[in-house]
Amino acid sequence: MSEDVIKISNLNVFYKNRKRKLFSGDKKIQALFDVSMHLEEGEVLAIAGESGCGKSTLARTIVGINKDYTGTIWQKYDRPQMVFQDPYSSLNPAKKIDWLLKEPLRVDSRRKWTEEEMDERVRQIMEDIEMPLSMLDRYPAQLSGGQRQRICIGMALMRSPKVLIADEPVSALDVTIQAQILELLESLHKKLGISIIFISHDLRVVYKISDHVMIMKEGRVVEYGKTRDIYRDPQHSYTRQLLEAAGIR
Repeated sequence: MSEDVIKISNLNVFYKNRKRKLFSGDKKIQALFDVSMHLEEGEVLAIAGESGCGKSTLARTIVGINKDYTGTIWQKYDRPQMVFQDPYSSLNPAKKIDWLLKEPLRVDSRRKWTEEEMDERVRQIMEDIEMPLSMLDRYPAQLSGGQRQRICIGMALMRSPKVLIADEPVSALDVTIQAQILELLESLHKKLGISIIFISHDLRVVYKISDHVMIMKEGRVVEYGKTRDIYRDPQHSYTRQLLEAAGIR
């Protein structure tokens, strides 16, 4: 049995509703309700559900962006690195790709990287994400959407994280490019042995990439288990509804 790298117990997450002012300040809205889950070493766990169900809120809480919560989050390693949905907004348009890839190393609190070490790490990552070195001298606007997402994945991998969170990483891409990015993530998963939390509303994509799947609805976990088991025999009506809507059942 694989060892856990993340364990979450009874997680409740809150945020302020700034549209409704109360005498005591901004009213808090609860976004997640008693969420419990775990991620095993080397596995791909998909978190699926409709927009607004709490998938991204959970991811942002795990990496420390959302700090207003109760419950416990235990992590074996440093906080995971994230790959976001929109690769263009994730990249500084004024900087070249070489500069962008080196930025995570410049701010690395664990060690100081020399220029030679950074150059070598960039070359290794460009090979891993299957991008030619000629792209290093380009700006984000000069790359296609798929190429920009590869660079975002590369930036997330620069400091060799043990866990990667991919938040809807292919939803902004066309179908052909989606397949290529999924193949890249699967290749990196096998090559690096990295654990991945893969967030998606597309259950067809989820089936292709995940070992386990967690179905969320309105901030709650409604079903959680091995992907094949859930797709073959879903226990919750909401899961059946999602599968039927995707044309899987």
